[in-house]
Amino acid sequence: MRALLVLALLLLQGCSSLLFYPQRQLPFTPERAGLAYRDVQLTAADGTRLHAWWLPAKPGVAVKGTVLHLHGNGGNLATHLGGSYWLPEQGYQVLMLDYRGYGLSEGAPKLPDVYQDVDAAFAWLATAPEVQGTPLVLLGQSLGGAIAVHYLAEHGLQRERLSALVLDGVPASYREVARFTLGNAWLTWPLQVPLSWFVPDGDSAIQAIGGLQGLPLLIYHSIDDAVVPLSNGVRLYQAAPPPRVFQPTRGGHVQTFADPTWRQVMLLFMGDPHGFTGLRRLAEVPSVESAQ
Repeated sequence: MRALLVLALLLLQGCSSLLFYPQRQLPFTPERAGLAYRDVQLTAADGTRLHAWWLPAKPGVAVKGTVLHLHGNGGNLATHLGGSYWLPEQGYQVLMLDYRGYGLSEGAPKLPDVYQDVDAAFAWLATAPEVQGTPLVLLGQSLGGAIAVHYLAEHGLQRERLSALVLDGVPASYREVARFTLGNAWLTWPLQVPLSWFVPDGDSAIQAIGGLQGLPLLIYHSIDDAVVPLSNGVRLYQAAPPPRVFQPTRGGHVQTFADPTWRQVMLLFMGDPHGFTGLRRLAEVPSVESAQ
């Protein structure tokens, strides 16, 4: 009963304490993965200083574009490097952002403040010499994708700067994911519905994705995702305006780019965002075992 009371109090405080699980220490840098990088300092509109990593394209490889990577709700830059470490070798330079309260970024993460962090990243990209004249793609994984959808729906000028948006394992509804999580524990299962209603849902991706008119969209979602069920990706695809592609995958939550198949799919999409149609048959999706 005490655990239920604590959970209820967290829910009553709003969704921020449930959405964000930051880690302060950076256990390693991209150098450990053999990647060139540099630290980037950003400043949000409210003065919060933010930390990011810039991963340049591999020397000798022609620059094809720039990717802004917004990671999920746990850890920090280091723990999400797997989402974009592979891009520099393919000619894509990457800006990885740590939201406020994550890694070396100041402050504490909460909605709507984190939208200022995304704004600071776009401002830096607008002036960085190496970015100018290259296609700009946003990769949003899990919570980072939900943040991206809401932000872009309300910031048309930034949306117009993008050539494409890639979402990976993104929750359609914060409230529904909370209900799903509560339903997986015997202690909270009986109260999953009433407790989930304490989670504000106005900033959820499903509420905003209809506002991304004209932006080519690739949605990845794993059939095996035990954190954010596949139905979330399907709902986002159904609600999104064209052009959009839905790509089912296999494996754990946002482990998409551990499989070279899905890395290749993203490269094909970025090369032709308006013309790429994805893998059309579910039978084409490799199993986890065959991909290893």
